[in-house]
Amino acid sequence: MGSKISVQAEPEPIQIDLQSTATIVVDMQSAFCSQGGMFDLMGVDIKPIQQIIEPCRKVIDATRSKGCKIIYLQTGFDPDLHACGGPNSPYWHKSPALRMMREQPESPKGKPLIFGTPDAEIVPELKPEKDDIIIRKQRFSGFYGTNLDQILFTYSMKYLVFIGVATNVCVESTLRDAFFHNYFPVLVTDAVSQVGPHFCQEATIHNVENYFGWVTVMSCLMTALAF
Repeated sequence: MGSKISVQAEPEPIQIDLQSTATIVVDMQSAFCSQGGMFDLMGVDIKPIQQIIEPCRKVIDATRSKGCKIIYLQTGFDPDLHACGGPNSPYWHKSPALRMMREQPESPKGKPLIFGTPDAEIVPELKPEKDDIIIRKQRFSGFYGTNLDQILFTYSMKYLVFIGVATNVCVESTLRDAFFHNYFPVLVTDAVSQVGPHFCQEATIHNVENYFGWVTVMSCLMTALAF
């Protein structure tokens, strides 16, 4: 059978070559997943996000064991915030972290999501291993302003398995860009969590299934990997 497997998915099964597959772990960081992190302090219900930590670990471990490349996306900012663009950038106004800095300067986090601070770190349960790749990004999409595409090209990647947070923001933004870069995106729906109402999760699943890729669940992926 080699490295090629068939994953049961919607709208139809997808054949993937594990030697050309990367698992993209999106923003599984303390700021979004942990008590006392940025989302928690903002009043976001982080329970659904915490519930995907274990599914993410299982997907990471299983795909890594089959030789897939594991790539972590880590959102954050340089301390000087220059890459954020200032008030002339729409991101300056829409980024939750940047809004928090302006609106809640007295927050215990001070400046959340600054690279090198605990808030920006990957949660301990999903700690990257030495051969994994971490890509820092300062926008919602993992492709914007990073070398993600170059790294994927260098490793001859073609299929991308997406897990992480938030389904409707950074996951979907990166997945759409992956589609536009001619990668084959596969969204694992029970290893991603939205921010906002559940219909946000459903909307992204609909978008991916019908326009931007394939959707599956962890049990189907694990069954395909168990050869």
